[in-house]
Parts: sequence; structure tokens; C-alpha cells
Amino acid sequence: MDFSQLLADVPTLVAVIVGVPVVLAAYIIGGEYLVRLLPDKARPSVRPWIWVGPALAFVGVFLVYPVFGTAYRSLFDLSGDNFVGLSNYANQLSGFPAGGAWIAIRNNLYWLAFFTILVLLFGLLFAVLTDRVPYESPIKSLIFMPMAISFVAIALIWKFMYSYQPPGEPQTGTVNAILAVFHQDPRIWVQDPNLANQALIVAAVWGFVGFAMVILSAALKGIPGDLLEAARVDGAGELTIFRRIIFPLMMPTIVVVGTTLVIFALKAFDIVYVMTNGNYDTDVLANRMYKLLNAAQDYGNASAVAIILVAAVIPVLIFNLRQFRAVEARR
Repeated sequence: MDFSQLLADVPTLVAVIVGVPVVLAAYIIGGEYLVRLLPDKARPSVRPWIWVGPALAFVGVFLVYPVFGTAYRSLFDLSGDNFVGLSNYANQLSGFPAGGAWIAIRNNLYWLAFFTILVLLFGLLFAVLTDRVPYESPIKSLIFMPMAISFVAIALIWKFMYSYQPPGEPQTGTVNAILAVFHQDPRIWVQDPNLANQALIVAAVWGFVGFAMVILSAALKGIPGDLLEAARVDGAGELTIFRRIIFPLMMPTIVVVGTTLVIFALKAFDIVYVMTNGNYDTDVLANRMYKLLNAAQDYGNASAVAIILVAAVIPVLIFNLRQFRAVEARR
């Protein structure tokens, strides 16, 4: 960009920097002025809508409208001119078990089961083992560190970790180098259909364990220490205390974290896209939608896959919100 173009953009930049705060201040002042004109009894019921109104408008424009627009678009053909009803859904759900979207659905189920269980297991393990020990802060910081980078970066890191060289050659990938130390042949991790899904899930678990650990650690610290000390005085062992006291009290938080992980597993995309692009039997619904939308320019079938994905996520999201409210109500 040359200097003249930069100068031409200055008015727009100034307008944004100055205009946004001015509009926000005008909305707040104007909204409060209008509320004060109302009768005293009406003010408490109207004022909340003044404050949440912009947020509801943004949600409606950028979330609700696209969902209904996508659902409508899924009922038309590739060109968008001819109404085909549910044919796009039939195309995606036909050819069971290896046709249409069934491979992607199967892989999403793999992610849902193994990713969720492993992240919860290791997150709970790290939360318990690092609780109230001298090295708690540095260890938790190291475990949480992958959450500070994008999942694209995580995928690139693990793509190098899984790098393969033929047997007898120096192994540049960390995982195969470890196998070489134990005199094992290197493996083609992400190009082998029998191993690729597991390899991708391991990379995602490494990136997400820190999230589960932090939330579960906060729940663990909320358990009264006097209760645990009383159990120890009564002769209960640490495993008994964990099984009978800690785990039941943490269960509501575990459920909330677990359902959050289920939502992520259902919409997994970036790690799959970067590491395999859905090849080697690793395709998932979000990646299939992306390929139909961009590579094939098939907006009808891409919209159908998107609605299938939304339909799978919404029940879990509703359950998650109910569990979160239940946890808040117990506090």
C-alpha cells in the first residue's frame, strides 16, 4: 500500500475510532432519557431491554438469520434456482455405511467418544495431582499453554511430531524418533486410515486438556477442606475420599465440561483440515461442509450438511445450558 492510499484511508479510520464511541454514548444517553419519560412502574421492565437490545440484534443478524437462511438454501439445488426439497439431505444420508456423509458422521462419533473421555480423564487427573502442591502454578501453566495458541498451530506442531521417514533413515518426527529409541519401526501416523483418526484426536486432546484442567481445578478448590480433613480423621484413604466425596461433588462441573467438549467434538474442523483435509478416512461433518462449499461450489448439499451439524449440536447445547444453570443454582 502506497502513502497516498494510506492517507485516503485516514478519514475512515478516524470515523471508526471516533464514531463508534460516540454512537455508543448516544445510545446509552438516549436510551436512559427515553426510559425516564416512562411511568415509574414501567421503567424496571423496559430498562433491561434497552441494554440487551443491541446484543439481541447482533445475535439475530449474525446467528439466527444465517441458520434459517442456510436451512432454506439446503432445499435448493446446486444453482439455487430449483427447489429440490429434502433431496440434499437424502444425498448426504444415503449409501450407508460408506457413502454420503456417513464416514464423516462416524468420525464425529469417534471424536465425541474418545476426545471427550480422554480430555476429561487427563483434565481431572492433572487437576487432582497438582492441587495444593508447591509446583502447582508452573505445572498448570505448562499444561494450559497449548490453549494459548490456535488449533491451526496445534495441528502444524503435531504434523511435524508425526513426521515419517523410511526405516533406517533418521526420524525427524518426535513420535517416530521415540519409537526408534525402543527399536520399533516408524509408522505413517496421519496417512494410515487405521491410525489417522486416533492421531488427530491425540493432537486435539493435547490442546484441550488445559481447558478441562482449569475448570475442574476450580471446582476442586471449591470443596471445603474441612470436609476432606474430617474424612481423613475418620480413617478414609485418599482413593476413598476421591470416590466418595470429591468425585460426587465435582460431578455437576464434570458434566458441564463434558458437554462443552461434546460440542467441540461435533464441530471439529481446523485440526482435521490442516493435518489431513479429510483424507485417509478422517473426514468430519464440518470439513465435509467446507469442501462442498468451496471446492465443489455445491451450496445446497453444503447447507444440508451444516443443518445436520446444527441439529446434532443444539440438543447438547440445551443440555449444557441447563446443567450450567443447575450448577449456578447450587452455589
